[in-house]
Amino acid sequence: MNEHSFSPESQMMSFGYKPELSEGAIKCPIFQTSTFAFKKAEDGKAFFEVAYGKREKTDEEELGLIYSRLNNPNLQITEDRLCLWDGAEDAAIFESGMGAISSMLMEFLNPGDVLLHSVPVYGGTDHFINHVLPKWGIHSIGVNPYQDKEDVMKEIEESGMKDKIRFVYLETPANPTNALVDIGMFREIADSINTQEEPIYIGVDNTYMGPIWQHPLKLGADMVIYSATKYIGGHSDLVAGACLGSADLIKRVKGFRTFMGNMAGPHTGWLLMRSLETLKVRMEKQAQNAQEVAAFLNSHPKVEKVHYLGNLKPEDGRQYDIFKKQCTSNGAMLAFDIQGGEKEAFKFLNNVKLIKLAVSLGSTESLAEHPATMTHSDVDEDLRNKIGITSSLVRISVGVEDAKDLIWDIEQALAQV
Repeated sequence: MNEHSFSPESQMMSFGYKPELSEGAIKCPIFQTSTFAFKKAEDGKAFFEVAYGKREKTDEEELGLIYSRLNNPNLQITEDRLCLWDGAEDAAIFESGMGAISSMLMEFLNPGDVLLHSVPVYGGTDHFINHVLPKWGIHSIGVNPYQDKEDVMKEIEESGMKDKIRFVYLETPANPTNALVDIGMFREIADSINTQEEPIYIGVDNTYMGPIWQHPLKLGADMVIYSATKYIGGHSDLVAGACLGSADLIKRVKGFRTFMGNMAGPHTGWLLMRSLETLKVRMEKQAQNAQEVAAFLNSHPKVEKVHYLGNLKPEDGRQYDIFKKQCTSNGAMLAFDIQGGEKEAFKFLNNVKLIKLAVSLGSTESLAEHPATMTHSDVDEDLRNKIGITSSLVRISVGVEDAKDLIWDIEQALAQV
């Protein structure tokens, strides 16, 4: 028979794992160990030479394990499997999404450099960009998703920092407004303003779409970032992050991770491995539920606006065009403005019964929160209002429950407003 190429969802069950190396266990065990024994001293020398970049691994060489800060079977197998969805060459898993974001930015930015980034971004990312990076002399230019190429170029020119831009950081869809950023457009911008030999790299936070519904590496990005706590983990029982890209770039990210010591532990790697097996079926059910929930909210008299990708129409212009170019699903994240303000939003949140009042997203259970006072409370208030993170905005991450029950819960909570 001809060779068959298995789809990622099929390979999630076994890719990268050899049962014969683990007593025939059909599932990869947890390698709960800090260090690994060498067969001979020469092996230890060889492994360390490659690990610390003293030489490149030869084609016929099969490297072993050294120490769980450098490598661990649970992390390596999970990283290999995660690469399949995005078509990446390598991946690095961290103990949190912010660990992945901060490590990537710190590795590729130096004092005096400027970061070009989209707004809004996740609240923790916003704080890191605006309050932590400046301590190291790294400044930033923020642009909103609705600016076209000409507008962005004008803002870059007027900043006086055009020649110092060394990295572009995008979050699309944006948290919590679902605003879309044109990755290809920023690839063109980065290439057009670059005057140095090393390219201006682009990193994209793809957490809202997960590895299923959008593939930034195929759209012009150099690296893709995930809070793996969210859809990839998917059960609200772990905290993790991931950075994926070419082998050369992820080698640098992993080098930084080694010395910062913020890699995920073996148990987290094992939990992520478990979750990857059901990632696609979970996300498909969540997207289906979100579509029904959004349809209900669209017609509710106490809801002013629903921020949901499925609501985009051709008359929305560039946002619709970006959606058709970049996304393969409407996703399972939505936000909506309740008539009134914080008081009315809190009234709704305090009365949900099935949906949990909690931050985070992408899990099997549905979650609701108030971005302006919770996940994005540290974002400048004027900026929050400018980009639509108002006191009346509620964000919902739709889970895998029965859609009829979610709609009942939302309806009865809105009745209390």
